[in-house]
Amino acid sequence: MVQQIIFAIILAASAWLFARNIGKIRRNILLGRDVDLSGNSSERWRTMFMVALGQGKMFTRPIPALLHLFVYAGFVLINIEVLEILIDGVAGTHRALAGILGILYNGMMAFFEVLALLVLVSCILFLIRRHVLKVKRFSGFEMRAFPVRDAATILIIEIILMTCLLLLNAVDKSLQNMGSEHFVQAGFFPVSNILVSLFNGMSESNLIMFERICWWGHILGIFAFMNYLPFSKHFHIILAFPNTYYSNLEPKGELTNMSSVTTEVKLMMDPSAPTPEGYTPPTSFGAKDIQDLSWKNLMDAYTCTECGRCTSVCPANITGKLLSPRKVMMDTRDRLEDVGKNIDKNGEFVADEKNLHSYISAEELWACTTCNACAEICPVNINPVEIIVDMRRFLVMEKSEAPQELNLTFTNMENNGAPWQMAQSARADWTKEN
Repeated sequence: MVQQIIFAIILAASAWLFARNIGKIRRNILLGRDVDLSGNSSERWRTMFMVALGQGKMFTRPIPALLHLFVYAGFVLINIEVLEILIDGVAGTHRALAGILGILYNGMMAFFEVLALLVLVSCILFLIRRHVLKVKRFSGFEMRAFPVRDAATILIIEIILMTCLLLLNAVDKSLQNMGSEHFVQAGFFPVSNILVSLFNGMSESNLIMFERICWWGHILGIFAFMNYLPFSKHFHIILAFPNTYYSNLEPKGELTNMSSVTTEVKLMMDPSAPTPEGYTPPTSFGAKDIQDLSWKNLMDAYTCTECGRCTSVCPANITGKLLSPRKVMMDTRDRLEDVGKNIDKNGEFVADEKNLHSYISAEELWACTTCNACAEICPVNINPVEIIVDMRRFLVMEKSEAPQELNLTFTNMENNGAPWQMAQSARADWTKEN
């Protein structure tokens, strides 16, 4: 009974803390401007099913995709066994689902065991790829300190959780074989059976103590993992689904017009045109800070997996430019987190000395060719180009800051109606015979 009470308290505290952190992230995302992405629901469900659930875009690189699939499937499916642990912890039972599922329970446990082994091996291989083979796309100016520790931390936690699960099943099987009270005959454990011999010769009391250590270690590890997620790039495990559902379904190369500018131009061209209901003249243009981005852009930032696929295909980055699409997303998330902390401290956002341009330099923004290679390759349909374009609009329309080449083009368009430095009357001269 004491264990049940302790377990219930820890469960409630973990759930409360997780809900609290999720609430903060939701609040931060909704700081962005509103954008309607509710149309074409059938296509959105298909996109979510193919990209998030089916991981369709991961398989452009088959080996890491297969390893990721094992880890992903393990996270989703092994949680069914976690459900049983939660029931046992609250009710004081042992393998509560065994009596309900009957022979299906044996098959389920066998499947989870094989899956746990695949997750364990995959996480070890992921660590090797990162820290021994040093795959290039996992490096970069932005991949220092916490981002590097974060990736390793999650993989190590997964390894510990799977090890605890397999050891738990092995010692549980030993106690079942011994006929120990409370440890009913249940489950088939093809992997843990190999480990049973490790516990030969141990007394029943020691086995029970070791089983409790593994049981508590596994469930406390899960609670810790759950509450670490909102601070980690691995939060994409949850956000990948809404993020892909609300994907931009328009062609990636199609840039959106600023509605405020379009309305202003229409009113200037036709002074007699009625002003749209509820319309207020714009006070700023483009994105100065995270509040000027859409909520979808901010969800993108929280969904970023930091996998580096976007940066690895970016032509600007490949040719040595400063731009890294991954860094753009990470910097947006960092600024969003700072704004959130500002709100937590003051009750509302109090203007500080920074904005989004304090994190992302003009040199990075103007290096982008808007080719959308980053948006095309992203496994969770993030689009860094939208953020880059909105930030460039701010630089041009608010600060009048653009590269000299663009300023010359703007001048020619204003004076000549074309980007070339020639009079409009001479634009067709090239068609004349010499």
